[in-house]
Amino acid sequence: MVTEQQLQSMNETALRSLARQLMTTLGEQTTVIENTQQALASKAKELHHKEALIAKLTFEMATLRRARYGRTAETLNSEQRALFEDAIDEDLAALEVQLEKAAPSESNASKRERRQPKRGQIPADLPRTNIYHEPENAQCQCGCQLKRVGEDVSEKLDYTPGIFTVERHVRGKWACAHCETIIQAPVPAHVIDKGLPTTGLLSQVLVAKYADHLPLYRLEGIFRRSGVTIARSTMADWVGACGEQLRPLVERLREIVLTKEILHADETPVTTLKPGLKGTHRAYLWAYSPSKYDDLKAVIYDFAKGRSGEHASDFLGNWKGSLLVDDFSGYKALFRQGITELGCMAHARRKFFDLHQANQSDVAAQALVIIGRLYDIEREAEDMSPDDRWRIRQQKAKPIMNSYKEWLILQRERATTGTAIAKALDYSIKRWAALERYLDDGRIPIDNNYLEDKIRPIAQGRKAWLFAGSLRAGDRAAAVMTLVQSAKLNGHDPHAYLKDILDRLPTQLNSRIDELLPHIWKPQAAETSSVTAETDAPERTAA
Repeated sequence: MVTEQQLQSMNETALRSLARQLMTTLGEQTTVIENTQQALASKAKELHHKEALIAKLTFEMATLRRARYGRTAETLNSEQRALFEDAIDEDLAALEVQLEKAAPSESNASKRERRQPKRGQIPADLPRTNIYHEPENAQCQCGCQLKRVGEDVSEKLDYTPGIFTVERHVRGKWACAHCETIIQAPVPAHVIDKGLPTTGLLSQVLVAKYADHLPLYRLEGIFRRSGVTIARSTMADWVGACGEQLRPLVERLREIVLTKEILHADETPVTTLKPGLKGTHRAYLWAYSPSKYDDLKAVIYDFAKGRSGEHASDFLGNWKGSLLVDDFSGYKALFRQGITELGCMAHARRKFFDLHQANQSDVAAQALVIIGRLYDIEREAEDMSPDDRWRIRQQKAKPIMNSYKEWLILQRERATTGTAIAKALDYSIKRWAALERYLDDGRIPIDNNYLEDKIRPIAQGRKAWLFAGSLRAGDRAAAVMTLVQSAKLNGHDPHAYLKDILDRLPTQLNSRIDELLPHIWKPQAAETSSVTAETDAPERTAA
C-alpha cells in the first residue's frame, strides 16, 4: 500500500513504474473475477441440468407407479400382469440408480422417497462360507499392537449353477488399548450396495432372463422348489439396477464396433405394452455386428420404438462404411448418405426357394443350382485369409456370377410382369450391384446369415419381453443381451463372465473399462483373502 506522502515524493519514473504495477495487478484480479464468474456460471448450468434431470426421472417414476396399479394392469391376465409388473419394477430400480447419480448432494437425495431394499430371509440350513476382511496392518499408528475385540457379519445369498450357498462376510474390529483407536476393514464394494445377492446370484438372474428367456415369475418358482424364496419384485430390482450399471460397457463396445469398415445389420419385431395405453404395440430390436470374418467378435442390440430408417441412422451416426443388409427400405436413406450397400445372397436365394417350394418352378430350380455353386466356393474359402478368399472368388465365383447375371436377364425377358417368377428375378436384378460386391473384397461375407443367427434367439425370448413396459425396459434387454451374446461369441460362459465383471465394476477405473469387454476380458485371478468354508449343511440345488 502506497501512502500519500510516498506519492508526493515520487519522481516521474517511479510513478510510471507504480502505474504499471497497479495495471498488472488490476488485470490479474479481473482475470480471476472472470474465471470465477465462468466457473459459477458453469456450476449453475450443471446444477440446473441435474435438477431438470431429477424432475424428469421423478415424473417418470410417478408415471410408472400409476401404471403398475392402474386400470391397464387390471385388464391383463395373470401371466401378462406378472410380466408387466416385473418390467415396471425393473424400470423403477434403474431410475433410482440414475437419481442417485444425478442428485446434486446427499441432502437432496435423502429428501426423495426411496424404496426400502427387500431383504428376504436366508434359510438357516444352507452351507455357509466365511470370508474374513481384516486390516492389512495390525499395528496402531501410535506403535502399539492392535487386538481383535469383535466383528461385524453380513450374509449374502450366492449361486453357482444349480447350487445355493451363503457368503458370510466377517469384518473384524481391532482396537488399541493405549489410544483407544478402533479400526476395521472397509465394506467391500458391491454393484448393489447393502444388497442380499452376490454377483453369482445376480448373474444367474440376468442369464436366466436374457439368455434362457425365463420370465422372473418362473425363476421365482424354480428357486422356491430349491427352498429359497426370492420375490419377483426383488429380482426385478436387481435386474433394473444391474442393467443401469452395465450400460457403460455396452456404450464402449458400440464405439469399438463402429470403428469397423464392414458391418452386418438386421432387425426383428418385439411386441410391447406401454403404460397408460391400451393394446400392444410393435417395437423393433435392431442388431449390428462386424463382418463374420473380422477378428472382433461382438453383436450390439439396439431397441427402438419402430422400424423407421431413422433408428439405424441414429445408431450409426457419422459412420461411413459398407453395410450388409436385407432389402428393407429403411436402409435406403443411409445409402444415399455415403454408406455402401452390401446385398444378401441368402435373401435372393430365398425368393427362388419359396417359389420352388410352392409350384416346383424349373426356373427357380436352376437359380438354386447356380447359387448353390457360389456357396460351394464360400465353404471352400471359409478358413482362408481375406486375400486368399478374394483370389479364389475372382478365379471361381466371378465367372459364375457373370453368367448368372446374363441368365437372370434372359429369364426376365421371358417372364410375364407381375408373376411370382418375375418378382423373384427382379429382386436379384435390381440389387445386382450390391449382391456382387462381395467378389471384390475377401472381408465381405456373401450373405447376412451370420447376424441372422445372432438375432434368431430373440424370437425365443419375445414372450418374456412381451410386456416390456417402456423404451427403458427394451433398452435394458438390449444392453444385457449385447454382453451375453458377445460373451458367447468369444467362447465365454455368460454366467462366469457377468459374475466377474459385476465383481469388478464398482472399483474399475474408467480408463481401464475395456478390460471388461467380452472380446478382451480374462477371468480375474483369485484373491488371496482369508477364507474358510463351513459345510455343515447339504448343498441346495435348484430344481
